[in-house]
Amino acid sequence: MGHDVRNDVSADLRAAAPGTSLVPHRLFALLAMLWVGSQLTIGYAVAPVLFSSLERMSAGALAAQLFRIEGMIGLVCGVLLLVFANVFVRRGELGYRRLRWLLVGMLLCVVIGYYALQPFMNAMRMNAMQAGVDIAHSAYASRFGMLHGISSLFYLVESLLGAWLVWLLPSTRR
Repeated sequence: MGHDVRNDVSADLRAAAPGTSLVPHRLFALLAMLWVGSQLTIGYAVAPVLFSSLERMSAGALAAQLFRIEGMIGLVCGVLLLVFANVFVRRGELGYRRLRWLLVGMLLCVVIGYYALQPFMNAMRMNAMQAGVDIAHSAYASRFGMLHGISSLFYLVESLLGAWLVWLLPSTRR
């Protein structure tokens, strides 16, 4: 039977000194849920509705803005969560050690998917707009499609890692 990280973290919380505040652990959980919740909502609810409700260029422009905001949320939450997790591990709460790897994976997905790939995609979109055509009907269509597919794959991996992170969040009840 596999080792349960969730039990490690919950045991760490139960073993904490009675006067130890649970506020940092609750902030950790809140930040994790904010990041993962916003990511799932924007990527799998809002973006599809935009593309089914608006014309393609407008939907793409709005989706790009939302993914830009999501990229910033991911970067800020990811860094803060890593700081919290490192502090917890230094305090001897070793259950957070494995959660850090999920956070690192999610942050890598944000950095590669949004900060490395999106600038190229945005440049192609802008060049197509300046030429007066939709990206799908431009000379950039195949390269944009390839980058979009790679970006979507990183988003999916980040989503799965995020769901796993939330699943493993410790209970902050004593």
